[in-house]
Amino acid sequence: MLKEFWESAPTSYKVLVFSAMGLIGVGLILNIAGNTGNNRDLAVASLAVIGLGLVLHIVGLVVRGQAIRKNLRR
Repeated sequence: MLKEFWESAPTSYKVLVFSAMGLIGVGLILNIAGNTGNNRDLAVASLAVIGLGLVLHIVGLVVRGQAIRKNLRR
């Protein structure tokens, strides 16, 4: 029987996914706060946080791909 990937996913993948979502969410909140408060430095700094979240998302995709490849070889 086929299982969903999330059930059998490695812990590293789950940590990466939640970290990426959290960083992107925090970055969006910082960006909104910076733009509504006319704080340009905060708005620009939030872009780095969003970018780090996106990088973690890409790393998570790589980890997931490796896990799938490893399972297909069995």
